[in-house]
Amino acid sequence: MTRNGTIRVAVIVLGDLGRSPRMQYHARALAAAGAEVDLIGEAGTPVLADLRANSRITCHRLGAAPRRAARTQAGFLISATGRVVRQSAQLLVLLLAKLRRPTFLLVQTPPALPVLLLAAIAAKLRRTKLIIDWHNFGYAMLALRLGSSHWLVQFSRLYEQRMARQATAHLCVSRAMCEQLRRECGIDPTLFYDEPADQFTPVPSHMRAHLLSQVLATVVFVPFDWTASHRPAVIVTSTSWTADEDFDLLLEAAQRTDRLLTRTAGQGSTVPDLFVLITGDGPLRPRFEERLRSLDLRRVHLHTMWLEGDDYARLLGSADLGVCLHRSASGVDLPMKVADMFGAGLPVCALNYGPCLGERITHGENGLLFSGADELAAQWLELFRGFPQPSPLLERLRRGVATASSRRWSQNWKEQVAPLFFTQG
Repeated sequence: MTRNGTIRVAVIVLGDLGRSPRMQYHARALAAAGAEVDLIGEAGTPVLADLRANSRITCHRLGAAPRRAARTQAGFLISATGRVVRQSAQLLVLLLAKLRRPTFLLVQTPPALPVLLLAAIAAKLRRTKLIIDWHNFGYAMLALRLGSSHWLVQFSRLYEQRMARQATAHLCVSRAMCEQLRRECGIDPTLFYDEPADQFTPVPSHMRAHLLSQVLATVVFVPFDWTASHRPAVIVTSTSWTADEDFDLLLEAAQRTDRLLTRTAGQGSTVPDLFVLITGDGPLRPRFEERLRSLDLRRVHLHTMWLEGDDYARLLGSADLGVCLHRSASGVDLPMKVADMFGAGLPVCALNYGPCLGERITHGENGLLFSGADELAAQWLELFRGFPQPSPLLERLRRGVATASSRRWSQNWKEQVAPLFFTQG
């Protein structure tokens, strides 16, 4: 604690801090509860405006070289090793020498290497309690690039299991992840689902077209009149452009849908053009945009963009459908984007990567699950038949989302997370 008895928490992200919403929300909630917060992460995207203006939150940005998608395994390992060495030095100096002694270290993983080890060292030397917030498993993410049998993946798995036992408490994003950590590490995590933040709210149907025109006016050329009765349907997906998102599937679904809509044009088809917006930034974006430029699509329009937090929330609230392309590396994590979409009243078509997804999405009630491009294309055609009048299926899904998304992030945090910081001795 600080001299006046105030709890001090260092919140650590070894990634672009501005693109780590869950950890920014932790910082906001801790400050609102009276803690002093040191928010640590890579330089890059600005953090939320209210965090920058909060006198209880101090941001510390670690320098980071641009993350380009390495095309070879060797290139990936060389780039990753250089980043690990550089960030280890920066983070250790910050945690051991520059920061006032925190009461708690709250660390996001992945990445697990090197941050869990560095945090455990700092916690021991500075007599600080360590809390790990598990979003996924680092070894599972590594396996996407190196293969599950690679020695570094096997080492990373053992390393994460060992480091898990050094923490005093744990948070997990799914019940399945909690169960796996109990089984493999002998720890008892707290289940802390991502819920939508307060800015993610539904937009009344009569206001959606006008809000869409405002949000999109400054970020992408739109050759449509959004206020017209025959406007396109708007589909939104968000991504960090990492290897656990299946954008090949999205492109294939877009091409299949475009061929069908083009072939049936003038034959009484009631399905409109589809405007697919892909928001976010990350290492795989340039490669995707290069492929996108080579496509000849006429009725399905794909655009990439980056939106600040408030504009992103308004886009979700005024869109017609969300798509989740997350193909879980571990099979036990849950994508935060689904919570945001539900908070904005937006039904979701989600890639079905396993039973864990059932913790959030009930097929046919608040969203649809798909396994391949054919199935996703068929869902788009069914959902938007007769648009802009809602199809029976789209209307049913919207009602299901409204029923299932009443909880908010701050409420959930006070119930599940606050006791870890404010009731321990």
